[in-house]
Amino acid sequence: METKTMNFGVDGDSITAGNQWSWHVFQKLGFASHHNVAVGSAVWYKRTFTTAAGSVTTQDYDAADFAGISDGWLDTDDLCELQKRANNCAVVHIQHFLADVKNGVAPKPDVFAFAMGTNDEADKLGDPVKALTGKELDGNGNIDLFTEAGAMRWCIQTIAANFPEARIFVLTPLQTGDPDHNAKIERQISEIFTKITGGMSVQLVDCFHNSGICEKFEVKGGEGRYLKDGLHPKEIGQALEGAYAAMEIGNRLF
Repeated sequence: METKTMNFGVDGDSITAGNQWSWHVFQKLGFASHHNVAVGSAVWYKRTFTTAAGSVTTQDYDAADFAGISDGWLDTDDLCELQKRANNCAVVHIQHFLADVKNGVAPKPDVFAFAMGTNDEADKLGDPVKALTGKELDGNGNIDLFTEAGAMRWCIQTIAANFPEARIFVLTPLQTGDPDHNAKIERQISEIFTKITGGMSVQLVDCFHNSGICEKFEVKGGEGRYLKDGLHPKEIGQALEGAYAAMEIGNRLF
């Protein structure tokens, strides 16, 4: 198997958007292409935002009135902006990716990697056992797309159904400079990431415990060894995460 003929698809949040760790993987493994639909501030799941002016709920990417996707995060009551933020989730990103492939914007992926979850709220994790119940996605009431567990199962199975020859990887979030935030991520890994990836028989890449980025050398809200603000990797951190991810993906491909 030669990676120079293989196409690499990616989704994630601000730690993945643009040319960060996944670009290092693309270069190190010599993939033929790198198509990344990650957007900053993203979560796995659909959302509803409510203000005094009204409420908005995540739209499908092919909706006739699709508002777009925003990486905004500062407080606002603007319903148009909130609609774009509600659309900023892995479910919509994957619909976007499928449209790109269908329209010839991107090739079919041979390898697809998700890196999401840093921004997910602790009360939105859901029940992984329920989320894994049943074989089909359509009409399956057990899959709650407004939870991390349900959205993760839906996204993985959607990629697998559309690209049956693709190898799928799910990267955990990184450690941050905030111990409390890290405790939330550890809960996500043990309760959701491990169970959903295991149930879907895809590869889990544990960047939280194994990437080399460690809370002890990072500063909450400030610059540390590898993180520029306690959350987002500097170039050296992107390269470190990319080197680890490339090793794990490469070893498991071959």
